Amino acid sequence: MNVGISVPLPAYWVDPGLMAQSAEKLGFESFWCAEHPFMPVRTTSRFPGAADGVIPEAYAHFVDPFVALARASGMTSRIKLATGIVLVPERHPLLLAKEVSTLDLFSGGRFLFGIGAGWLKEETELLGGDFAHRWTQTRESILAMKELWTKPEAEFHGKYYDFPPVKSNPKPAQKPHPPVLLGGAAKNVLQRVVAWGDGWLPNRVTPDALRESRATLDRLAKDAGRDPAKLTISVYGQPADRDLIRRLHDAGSTRVVVRPEAVKTDGEMAAQLARIAESVL
Repeated sequence: MNVGISVPLPAYWVDPGLMAQSAEKLGFESFWCAEHPFMPVRTTSRFPGAADGVIPEAYAHFVDPFVALARASGMTSRIKLATGIVLVPERHPLLLAKEVSTLDLFSGGRFLFGIGAGWLKEETELLGGDFAHRWTQTRESILAMKELWTKPEAEFHGKYYDFPPVKSNPKPAQKPHPPVLLGGAAKNVLQRVVAWGDGWLPNRVTPDALRESRATLDRLAKDAGRDPAKLTISVYGQPADRDLIRRLHDAGSTRVVVRPEAVKTDGEMAAQLARIAESVL
């Protein structure tokens, strides 16, 4: 079973390099870091992860995922490095493409590009995103980045991003580019995965629902002429429950990402990772 581990919040209590190093030694398959660049003090947006919609205080305590994963890259050699997720409408593709390709190159092709469009309207709009059409904007950004990753001179002309021929280097180590994994459970997420992604990254899904989604994803892929076996499913943010992880794998997931508890020292995190590995690996 492929089992990953994610950085808990607050994301700066432990060193991501040491955490990734411990995870690699214990046999975890991947190391994940999420983002929210800031948290508005006043917001009407509801948090989708709680029935009352209240945004947890911990959501004001993310780190920049690319800086954290770069540190993790320098202290590891095998474990995959992943974003879970990057908020694509909040970053310009000309800069984001450079961050992705640089990390993938320096890590030896170990990067998984988990992406999302966001749920926090005020955050998205403060950074120039079109919240009402955020998935349309996200798609356009990804298509622009694919041009930058794969061509010596790339240009793009769309509604949100429009640039003349440019040279963008380095190119990613993975060809044609790192896997693009679409997060969330939006209505058309599986159709989007097939149309312009490489995998699905859900975080609130049961084994039964996952089995249905896997079947749908396979059918859509075949209809579009894509190989279903090349479209991955990475179930994010799960408890360290071996039975649940096995059932999710049996239902069609490629990997399951475990969410550890927040601790305040690197030693405590290393001990917790050892307990999780003993339990689930």
